[in-house]
Formats: sequence, C-alpha cells, structure tokens
Amino acid sequence: MWRSPEEQLSILSRKTAEVVAPEELLAKLRRAARTSKPLKVKLGLDPTAPDLHLGHTVVIQKLREFQDLGHDVIFLIGDFTGMIGDPSGRSETRKVLTAAEVQRNAETYKRQIFKLLDPARTRIDFNSRWMQPMSAQGLIELAARHTVARMLERDDFAGRYASGRAIGIHEFLYPLVQGYDSVALEADVELGGTDQKFNLLVGRDLQRTFGQDPQVIITMPILEGLDGVQKMSKSLGNYIGIEEAPGEMFGKVMSLPDTLLLRYYELTTPLAAAEVEDVRQGLATGGLHPREAKARLGRLLVGLYHSSREAEEAAAEFDRVFRDREPPSDVPPYHPPPELIEEGEAWLVALLAAAGACPSRSEARRVILQGGVTVDGVQVREETYRLPLDREHLVQVGKRRFLRVIPPAAKREEKRT
Repeated sequence: MWRSPEEQLSILSRKTAEVVAPEELLAKLRRAARTSKPLKVKLGLDPTAPDLHLGHTVVIQKLREFQDLGHDVIFLIGDFTGMIGDPSGRSETRKVLTAAEVQRNAETYKRQIFKLLDPARTRIDFNSRWMQPMSAQGLIELAARHTVARMLERDDFAGRYASGRAIGIHEFLYPLVQGYDSVALEADVELGGTDQKFNLLVGRDLQRTFGQDPQVIITMPILEGLDGVQKMSKSLGNYIGIEEAPGEMFGKVMSLPDTLLLRYYELTTPLAAAEVEDVRQGLATGGLHPREAKARLGRLLVGLYHSSREAEEAAAEFDRVFRDREPPSDVPPYHPPPELIEEGEAWLVALLAAAGACPSRSEARRVILQGGVTVDGVQVREETYRLPLDREHLVQVGKRRFLRVIPPAAKREEKRT
C-alpha cells in the first residue's frame, strides 16, 4: 500500500526515542517518492554473542517498518568492529573477540534476523568488506577527520579519562569505523539504540567530510531486562532470546515485573498503539489482571518467533506446572555419574551442581537452606541430605528447574534395551 512521505514520517517516528532530524527525513522521503529510488536504511550489530534477544528486536522492528514502506534495508554485521569492541556505555575496556568467535556469531545472526525481516528484501553486509582492505595510510587519513576533543565529549570516555581509568587507542577507532560504514554504504538513515547516539552522529559528520548527504539517525529506546533495572543483556542473564525454546520464552515472560508489562507490549510486539492502550486501560482499571496480561504477551511473543500452536502449548504447560502444581511433561533424565554415588546415595548439593541445576555447590547449599529444593514434592532444607538412588526421583529447584534423577540400575537397563 502506497504511503505519502508525510504518512511515512508519522509511522517511522512512532516508538522512537529521537529522530535527528525529522525535517531531513521528510525531505529524503519526498526525494524517494519523486525519484522512485528507495532510501538506504542501515542497522549495524556487532556479533559479540551468538544470540539475538528481545532488546535487539526493538530496533530490528523499526528496520522492518522501513522495509514494509518499500525502502532498502541493510543489516550490517560488524565482523570488523566486533573485534575492536564497542566502548558505548562501558566503564572499562571491552574484551576483544577473536575472528573465529565473531564469524561463528555472525552466522547465527544471519539466520535469526529473518524471524523479523523479509529475506527477499534484506541486504546483509559485513564491514570487513571495506575495512579489511583498508591500508594503514587509509586508516590514518580516516582518523584525521575527527578530533580527540570530540571523542572526549562521550560520557563514557570523559568519565574514564577524568577518573584515570584506561582508554585504549583502539576504542577511539570504533566510532570512526562505525561512522565510515555509513560512508561506504552511502546510508540515508541509520538506526540504533539510545546508547549508540554518539557513534551515529560520527557517521553524519564523516559523511559530510566525504561530500555525502548526512544520514538521518533514529534512536530507539533501550529495553530493560527481566530484572527490571539493567539493559537486557546476555552477560547479565536478564534476557529473552528469540531462539529460546517456546516454554522457556513463555516462562521468562511470565517472570517479568508488572511494571515492565506496558513497555514490553509497546516495544517488543507489533500491536497497534490502540491495542497497547487497551492493555494499559485494562491494567489501570483492574479489568485485566497482570498475570493474564503476561500470558497474553507470552503467547504473542512465542507466536511471533515460533508458531501459534507452540504458543498455546507453552501456555498450557506453564499452567499445568505452576497453577496445577504438576511436574513438566518433558523433564530431561539425569544419570548421576559414578563418582557422585556412595553406598547407593548421592549428596544432593553435589548432584545439583553436577547436573547444572545450580551453578556451584555453594549456590546449591544456599538454595537448599532457603527451602528452594523439593524431592518428590517434599521440601528438603538440610545441606547434608543424601538422595537414595533406589528409584527415580523428581527434584525441583526454585520455580522452573526440574531434574528426573535416574538410578544406576535403570541406566543399565536402558543400555540393554
């Protein structure tokens, strides 16, 4: 469906944190309509971890809006910048990834983005394509187009410099290389999170010095993670991955703080503003209970990244386990290794750590002492408890972790059959 430049501007400005600058975007949209030449819209992500999560999708959905309006979208995988490490929001130097790590992660990104973008209308590129061949002279010439004073305008650099914390010279190169990506691609628009604003502005500046029309930048809100405080991040463990199993994804949504519900509805779903407003009204008046709102959100997200059938199955399984207090239907079997078994028993603390139900024995002790572990539905609070391995047991840790502990005799029987 054809949209006027004015209608497009209205659509593209929704849910954004900032557009720099709206009048320039309108002019570009008018030029595109007049010349029948779509805008080049760029989103770059460094493959610093193998999984994309809901925080990434906030900006990818905006890229899809440009795509649906007929513009050319470029998903740029920062395989070169990923080896530098983005210093945005950092209080210390970021760990540098190896080329092999970056390439492995990049392959997973190529697959995952097509859960949201149209493969037939998406261009995937890598910034190593122009940065790898760049000579030392070319890099020096690029560095000459920016100043140290401008770099120190960044809050993270300024704070580290003032407190005497180290800033690597390579970190100054990051904004320059990201900015040069826009030059290489001749981008009309670049998208990013609010924490990327400085880097995006460098792109505008560099395009001017190269005689190009500066890109419009659109920043999107940063999505808080499951803790309700920190930015969603895999390193913080507060994320919902878009390739997580349907049940895991649904369960994580159900654990969201009530205060984040509307934000997730607005930023992670394709619902129209009027539909989000209905949710807000329902929560405000009590007509919609937060638990039902979370379940609805869980179905939406699982349906978006998996299927509607799997969304309903995940919701039913969640109710069966957490409302009806029944064990999950797919608890994986766990066979305790021989070194854990002594006189037909296993120390529960060691078993939980070995099975991965707790990250360490000290954490297993803590959870047991706090009453967070049950064996066959009976709470265990003794850290010295030894689990008899004469039969199968169902062990539950916290609300969502289960183990089906299989005795050694049953394991031998499995091998014979």
